[in-house]
Amino acid sequence: MSTTQQVALITGSSQGLGLEVARLYAKRGLRLILTARGAKRLQRTANELRAETEVLDLAGDVADFAHAEQLVETGLEQFGRIDVLINNASELGPSPMPELERLPVEAFEDVLRVNVVAPLKLAQLVLPGMRARGSGLIVNITSDAGVQAYPTWGGYGASKAALEHLSRVLAAELEGSGVRVFVVDPGDMDTAMHRAAEPGADLSHLPGPEVVAPALVELLDEPRAFGRFEAQRLLAGVRE
Repeated sequence: MSTTQQVALITGSSQGLGLEVARLYAKRGLRLILTARGAKRLQRTANELRAETEVLDLAGDVADFAHAEQLVETGLEQFGRIDVLINNASELGPSPMPELERLPVEAFEDVLRVNVVAPLKLAQLVLPGMRARGSGLIVNITSDAGVQAYPTWGGYGASKAALEHLSRVLAAELEGSGVRVFVVDPGDMDTAMHRAAEPGADLSHLPGPEVVAPALVELLDEPRAFGRFEAQRLLAGVRE
């Protein structure tokens, strides 16, 4: 199917990587369902992208099941299908980030709800249509903090480790369905989240999300059913 007929749901799409992916998908001709917590910023994003494609925007918290259900229901009502799910929205936790010994468990629960539970909930909501069509793409955004032991990154890293394993199991369960599941590590970027993680740090040497976003365009045509990709290697043509 031409991407001009496809519909992509992108969470956390009002800024950072989500915004840049939405811009590139719009140029590619995909119709968009966008969500983020900040209504004004999301509205500005939607208005910008309507010059390129059809856009549905609905502000809210993806960890709120009622919002997730409304988002998918409204998207299906407007477009009739959801072909691509980009689980990009992430919760960092307290800033500056504390060591695990001092991490409030309530804050950790919030991180898990946004970074693990919400992506699963959205996948559950879009999968019936994907299975029925025999095709679909789910991309979960991860971090090397999910595989490396960085002090103070334990809560966030644990959530990304859980998301990665969830993705592997989901891909195994979807084998033969035509639905692809990918995990993408965008690498360090100069974003608001990274600045919150390291207050006062000079991040000017890091790439912006607009440099990384083309990796998620590459994955639209990736035939494998599962893969964990590092964005910079993917953009360099390395697909291990």
